[in-house]
Amino acid sequence: MTEGEAAQAVPAHAALPRWRDRQAWLKTADVFAILTVATLPWSTSLPSICAAIWILVLLPAIEWRDFLRLLRDPACWLPVALFALAVVGMLWSIAPWNERLHGVNPVGKLLMLPLIIYHFRQSPRGPWVFGTFLVSCTLLMLLSWLSAYDFRFVIKAEGAIPGVPVKNSIAQSQDFVLCVAGLAWLLLAMLRRRRLWLALLFAVVALGFVLNMMFVVVARTALITLPVLLGVLFLLYLKPRALLLAAVATVAAVALLWATSPNFRSQLTRIASEAAEYRTSETVTSAGLRLEYWRKSLRFFAEAPLIGHGTGATRTLFVGAAEGQSGIRAEVIGNPHNQTLYVAVQWGTLGVVLLWLMWLRHLLLFRGPPPGQELAAWIGLAVVLQNIASSLFNSHLFDFHEGWMYIIGVGIAGGMMLQTGSRAARNARCKVPAAYPN
Repeated sequence: MTEGEAAQAVPAHAALPRWRDRQAWLKTADVFAILTVATLPWSTSLPSICAAIWILVLLPAIEWRDFLRLLRDPACWLPVALFALAVVGMLWSIAPWNERLHGVNPVGKLLMLPLIIYHFRQSPRGPWVFGTFLVSCTLLMLLSWLSAYDFRFVIKAEGAIPGVPVKNSIAQSQDFVLCVAGLAWLLLAMLRRRRLWLALLFAVVALGFVLNMMFVVVARTALITLPVLLGVLFLLYLKPRALLLAAVATVAAVALLWATSPNFRSQLTRIASEAAEYRTSETVTSAGLRLEYWRKSLRFFAEAPLIGHGTGATRTLFVGAAEGQSGIRAEVIGNPHNQTLYVAVQWGTLGVVLLWLMWLRHLLLFRGPPPGQELAAWIGLAVVLQNIASSLFNSHLFDFHEGWMYIIGVGIAGGMMLQTGSRAARNARCKVPAAYPN
């Protein structure tokens, strides 16, 4: 080989100084993406730091013309538009300026979504990030079991309860539900490929998550989102006969849990009893508070249906509505515990339209995956469905933990879906479980 031929055989990026090598920056960004998801189930500050470094090291890897073309996709510009509305909404807000600025803060993370989609449109390491999250949550699940029986394993100092070693039960349950959904897909895939030992491993880990939620601690939102995700999975990937068997098995499992799990039974029965108390008394309960927040939020929305009361106005409105009231009707909140109402109160119908268009576009993004990206499509679909379902009872898109789950999950899976077909095929690791084996 001549010297000229040898020079041509060397990749173009290998001749660049490392600080100008986009591929080197991209690999570094991969590392911080992995660190972000590894720390997300455990901490608040660590994933924030890792995410900030992740974006900083990603910027030199961006080909800006390509990125601007990507921004034309509604999956990317709709989150930016929702953030822009929050910024402009400060102009007509009735709240003090500190509350207006505070109202913009939780929407700011949406700006990262186009960047993450671009990142994993280029990077082949999306499966590594998903695997890291699963391993991290599995370790958290094991620690949860230990802390349920020995309180010394609880890490956080304040507000600690058995079975929740870090953060809170809502965040922990959201993590565990998403892991169960991903493991269920992998279980079907391994059964289809007759890789029974891997199928057994995935089944055992998934069962560990489910039993932890049923017998240790679970947020009531998870009791809604878990059946939704598993139901969609079964409808998409099971043949009619297998679907019928799965439905029978699910009913039997729910009946068994009702008979054996006081935690599962009490969580469900409390919802009905607390709703009844709200209608007959002023007792402050979790379900009663949500009903009160929703009732008042609908009234606030009706007062300014087009563009809302402005960014950060929710608490000011609730303070005014609580004057002269007592009991549950005197409660003041800055978050009505429903994502649609959270947006509607501040930015009216315009905000609600942007929110639901974004959710819809992200759902459609995971339809008809390219070869080799079926798992990414399912994870992305599961993340969006989980966020929509849980946002009926919370404002999870704008909450820290659940919001980052959405941004990272949709960003990585969406980027993988937008990769070229050849790259997707090269990176394929398992086939789609098109149907349960007969």
